[in-house]
Amino acid sequence: MAELRTEEEQINALKNWWNENGKSLVLGVAAAIALVVGWQAWQTRQEQRAAAASVLYQNLSEAVQLASVQADDSQYATAKHLAEQLKQEHEGTAYARFAALALAAAAVRQEDYAQASTELDWAIAAADETDDISRVATLRKAALLQQQSEEQAAVTLLKSLDAGTFEAERQELLGDVLKAQGQSQQAFAAYEAALEAAGGEQLRPLLKMKRDDLVGASS
Repeated sequence: MAELRTEEEQINALKNWWNENGKSLVLGVAAAIALVVGWQAWQTRQEQRAAAASVLYQNLSEAVQLASVQADDSQYATAKHLAEQLKQEHEGTAYARFAALALAAAAVRQEDYAQASTELDWAIAAADETDDISRVATLRKAALLQQQSEEQAAVTLLKSLDAGTFEAERQELLGDVLKAQGQSQQAFAAYEAALEAAGGEQLRPLLKMKRDDLVGASS
């Protein structure tokens, strides 16, 4: 009888515990399951979005290449459409920023400088200023400004740029723009800084030639 009472007590204690905690336990398990399922669904959506962006970017790259090789306006129009789709549907991805860079390059070849400027501005704004994509876009924007004879705007942009690992490119382009402005001494100093940032004269012979052409202007 003592054993029966013990079993009954155990059963009653279990019932009482279930009445007090069963509902919260069920809710906790359900919440955990929902969390796992939700996480898996989110991962699946992200993978699908990344795959879709990758396909769009591949198609864009092919269109840009064909537009360049064949001078095909229809391929350029296709590239513009695909780049716009990438920027709208995958705005926060690197694919969208690379798409803007690719279309800007295609636009320059098409002499569509307004479109090139728009794409570069978008790439700069879409990325953090310390992001390398933003840095490359800024360097290309400065080169575009120089090409359009807006040297002073190019100088201002380059001097404000935190170029990071692209410091040699920044200084070299700054030297080119300053030289075009007739500021030979400042251009020489920029080329010197570019050589230093690039790791020395042996690594950049063409840059060394640019610098050496201005030796007389350095004093």
